[in-house]
Amino acid sequence: MLYLNPITPYIPSLPITYFTYYLFPPLSLNSCNFPPQIGKCNLRDFLFSFLTLLLPLTSPSSSPSSSSFSSTSILHFHLYSTSTSTSTSTSISNIMEKKAIHFGGGNIGRGFVAEFLHAAGFEVVFVDVMDSIITALQNTKSYQVTEVSDEGENTKTITNYRAINSKTHESDVIREISTASVVTCAVGPNILKFIAPVIAKGIDARTDATPLAIIACENAIGATDTLHQFIKDNTAPGRLGSMSDRARFANSAIDRIVPGQAPDSGLNVRIEKFYEWAVESTPFGEFGPPEIPAIHWVTNLEPYIERKLFTVNTGHATVAYHGYNAGKKTIAEALQDSRIRNIVRNVLQETASLIVDKHEISAAEQQEYVETIITRISNPYLEDTVERVGRAPMRKVSRKERFIGPAAQLAERGGKFESLMGSLEMALRFQNVEGDEESVELANILRENAPVDAAIRLTGLDRDHPLFPHVVKVVDGVQSDAK
Repeated sequence: MLYLNPITPYIPSLPITYFTYYLFPPLSLNSCNFPPQIGKCNLRDFLFSFLTLLLPLTSPSSSPSSSSFSSTSILHFHLYSTSTSTSTSTSISNIMEKKAIHFGGGNIGRGFVAEFLHAAGFEVVFVDVMDSIITALQNTKSYQVTEVSDEGENTKTITNYRAINSKTHESDVIREISTASVVTCAVGPNILKFIAPVIAKGIDARTDATPLAIIACENAIGATDTLHQFIKDNTAPGRLGSMSDRARFANSAIDRIVPGQAPDSGLNVRIEKFYEWAVESTPFGEFGPPEIPAIHWVTNLEPYIERKLFTVNTGHATVAYHGYNAGKKTIAEALQDSRIRNIVRNVLQETASLIVDKHEISAAEQQEYVETIITRISNPYLEDTVERVGRAPMRKVSRKERFIGPAAQLAERGGKFESLMGSLEMALRFQNVEGDEESVELANILRENAPVDAAIRLTGLDRDHPLFPHVVKVVDGVQSDAK
């Protein structure tokens, strides 16, 4: 059944119409001759629509200039699909305000994604399992995002958000997803499988005619596709065929440096001014993508995500690992070392050759991009440690990531990848770093496995891949030095 919901500029009349809405049962008005695109409605919906239009005309504060028939006021109607009366009140809430659910209350979530969702007019509902973050968000009405560049600082205040702990209030998260417009996440690629079940339940509970837009904002190629598969794994087989009616999934490429924050910063985030957020537009089809001005909607995401991952992330990690092994403390300090700076340039020349050849980006344009990236990660105002940037080394040496990803493609194309192998070596030496569990696991794998077995386990490369023997040689060298 379709029901009719109006939006008018006459907010004072809405409580009265809401009262009328709940006073009458949803009795069918099958004899109404509505236009075909509207269809049948029920008595309660009809009275709600009628009184919302009528009350502004009869209220004492009404005037001809504020009449709903004036040339400056238009009565808008939104059509929503429903099968029960309970979803009607939810749809009223949807109309009053756009809502986005964001998984991950960390610095990227608060300082990147939520900033732009807030600017687009969304109420943001943070979802996390960290009690400290959820409590802080629940007890704080606003926080600040300070954008930093060599031109100075610009501070923005973020408001209009709520927070839910999915560990203790899963049913609330499901309900919020079922009535939201957008779901985003910045939780780390390894956590996607853990947030998928509750998102699947929220999608399954939806009745809105417009599908939910789901965008994973992770430093990984095809992160939304990965999340989509996990969600399908948690959806009843009989509901998979109609999932696209309830949700659409779009991959994204995000680019913004979020350095480590001061211990007393609380919810406030310092972040670089530069950003890029490219998202696929084609998955949304006839519905069109959500209105988020900060997003650059593209039909082919691969050039954006590979250029970003194989330039920004590859370069940043190269500085971190070479800097760590050279005894440097911060990224800026490491880049002041001419040797490390030259290594970074050599690595990015290799990845640039892949990007130019594969995506038909001009060499001049890519070189300009490389210089911009080196300038960005050299920014002394974004103080960041080599240990923080280098954390999670096992993920960063995996098959589709910042070193093996481009090196494998270059090996397949007959290109050069020696400098990338140097970065891989430095990453493999990032072992037993305090506070980084992956660096401890990395050390254990290298200690307990033969070079070939360790190479397979860490990189996911097949034995017959042209890059594989080069990786084995690097692993063998690192293991030999540890003996």
